[in-house]
Amino acid sequence: MGWIQGAADEDDAADSSVGRPNGEVMLIQDFLETSAERLPDKLALVCGGQRLTYAEIELQANRLANALVELGVKRGDRVVIYQNVSVETVVGIFAILKTGAVFVIVNRTTKREKLNHIIGNCGAVGLLTDGEAVAHVLAPTDGGEGDTLKFLVVSSERGSKTSRPSLRLLAYDAIQEAFPASRPTRVAIDLDLACLIYTSGSTGDPKGVMCDHSNVVFVTDSVIEYLQNNEDDVVLSVLPLSYSYGLYQLFMVFRFGGSLALESSFAYPASILQRMQEERVTGFPGVPTIFSVLLHIDLGGFDLSSLRYITNAAAALPPSHIQELRRKFPQATLYSMYGLTETKRTLYLPPEQLDSRPGSVGIAIPGTEVWLEDEQGFRLGPNQIGELVVRGRHVMRGYWGDPEATAARFRPGPMPGERVCYSGDLFRMDEEGYMYFVGRRDDIIKIGGEKVSPKEVENVLYGLAGVVEAAVVGVPDPILGQAIKAVVVVQNPEISKTRILAHCRAHLEDFMIPKYVEFRDQLPKTSSGKIIKREFA
Repeated sequence: MGWIQGAADEDDAADSSVGRPNGEVMLIQDFLETSAERLPDKLALVCGGQRLTYAEIELQANRLANALVELGVKRGDRVVIYQNVSVETVVGIFAILKTGAVFVIVNRTTKREKLNHIIGNCGAVGLLTDGEAVAHVLAPTDGGEGDTLKFLVVSSERGSKTSRPSLRLLAYDAIQEAFPASRPTRVAIDLDLACLIYTSGSTGDPKGVMCDHSNVVFVTDSVIEYLQNNEDDVVLSVLPLSYSYGLYQLFMVFRFGGSLALESSFAYPASILQRMQEERVTGFPGVPTIFSVLLHIDLGGFDLSSLRYITNAAAALPPSHIQELRRKFPQATLYSMYGLTETKRTLYLPPEQLDSRPGSVGIAIPGTEVWLEDEQGFRLGPNQIGELVVRGRHVMRGYWGDPEATAARFRPGPMPGERVCYSGDLFRMDEEGYMYFVGRRDDIIKIGGEKVSPKEVENVLYGLAGVVEAAVVGVPDPILGQAIKAVVVVQNPEISKTRILAHCRAHLEDFMIPKYVEFRDQLPKTSSGKIIKREFA
């Protein structure tokens, strides 16, 4: 691996098995610190019109970390980041880690009630945000029981008044002018928590997945290994940093010493493609909804010849989209992947397997193990459907403050004292051990005595030219219990319900054909680009 070999010339600093030069175990902040030592003048981050080197980010993070220590932040404290995609967000992540504390990123579009739930749930002592959020998002409080916030760090002056008079308020720019750029004393070890990543909470209040340093370092290195990253890579990400897939783009790039271009969204695809051309981007991570849009854009006006690889996660790509993406980006290697917040990355499909297994999301990532179990806990063999179980150092620590949910998801493993993760997702395995996503256990549609995977029907719908987005759900049926409903977005207005049903009849068994077809201009999505299906049921 080029990125490790290159670091070996500099005292093996980038090898997680070696750790820091003085023998300390690798922590997440070492990604930045090691790259700042090796490549101080290398462009690290392009974001919001700013272009910063590793040395510049390191100095800003040190100043903010020293300010946080002065504010009373201690090892293990939780600090929430509630900002738009910005340099201040990136600096804030590493600054919090440098204090030994735990960062919690909340998407800036999150409403007041949910934000305050997360703050209260994790007992955050501080909030890094902007002036507008201070004025309009934080709920007033008298500082009574359960109110743990002690300070705010504000990245812009506008509206920076707070209805919580007990809170200490500091401006980010003032911190950069007043505090020293020396590194704070290192206090954490790799078993300490590094971050809480809150799940979307589609079935209730969001849960904070506890990630320690060793979890993050391991999975970062594992993904870098199979993507074959090196310090010449330039990655462009439109994914939120509050979403683990987006967050790990930052970790990976700073780990191997590349350059990261952060964009706030994919709302304007042409501008993103233009940025890819300007920055000579080599890596582009996306989700199926992003790639669905790309497939319907004329790329002729953009020079994307530098693109070396494309990654997909969040949901499996339909095989028809895989074929089209490879046609539109012939020079780029496509990696189909699967993961969940509780383990981060879990499976990847080696690119040489795409032609023979286009519907697979692959095998376990390097250094991990997976298998399938039935409802009685027995391991399953090829061509049987069961729940994916994940074993490895990337299995996170559980859910913050929720031992019951932790016990349900993280259960005893093969070795005494270890825990494995039960994904809640159903897969099928072929004879060679490659996994095929079937669906969420709770999403399977039961029609009479038959079970239908929404993913299988969606793949067929995407195979009809002109279908841009598709979602399949089960709806109540007085006779069969459930019926299939397809909700689609089409590019061609001539595509009718009759044409869609005829296409389904040609490719699906009778009981899998949708009973209802609904057309929409767009489908609702989470901030990470996942289609929100509960609105259709």
